[in-house]
Amino acid sequence: MRLTEEERRRVEERVAAFEAHTGAQVVTAVVERCDHYPEIPWKAFALGASVAALVRVIVDFARPDWLTSGAALVDAIVILGCGAVLALASVTARPIARVFLHAARAEAEVLAHAWSLFLRHEVFATPQRNGVLILVSRFERRMAVVMDTALRERVENSELHAVIAHMTRLLAQGQACDALCDGVSHVEALLVTKGFRAGGGEANLLSDEIIEEGPEGRRD
Repeated sequence: MRLTEEERRRVEERVAAFEAHTGAQVVTAVVERCDHYPEIPWKAFALGASVAALVRVIVDFARPDWLTSGAALVDAIVILGCGAVLALASVTARPIARVFLHAARAEAEVLAHAWSLFLRHEVFATPQRNGVLILVSRFERRMAVVMDTALRERVENSELHAVIAHMTRLLAQGQACDALCDGVSHVEALLVTKGFRAGGGEANLLSDEIIEEGPEGRRD
């Protein structure tokens, strides 16, 4: 899902204000997902099959008169069928897929993808080493902020985590544009408190165009 023209305009305005106030350079990114997570359908299949097997055991104990020569075949069909249905649901429905996504795994993948974009788009290529990349991932509903060395020297991890936590609350509601704009504003405010101010002669060395990637990691 691409950002609308209005949403892109809002983000670009926030980026311009960020750079005008801090003198730092910011690159923004919105991606659909940071990994394919092949383990999710298998987790869903295992849960569906396990629950179905438990239900069948309870039913067989409660009504032993239902046991027939074909009971084993029926049990196998029900168990495998329930597992397959839940696995398919995890592939086609994002809310179900998120149930099987471990939080630590999602956080690691989003941060790794942010670093990948930071390097691929050469956000480090500023003379003052004051570039920052802010990434929003729709599927994981998480955000990541990667700062270059000049910024990281003054910003504590706890301060950056607090900013990300505030941004993530908006993203949990599916508001990718609002979360990104809010993130740019909060990072800007954080850098200003750390003494970063624009001197008026900074060149805009990094593209202000929002990086957008689809499910396959390609630019839409």
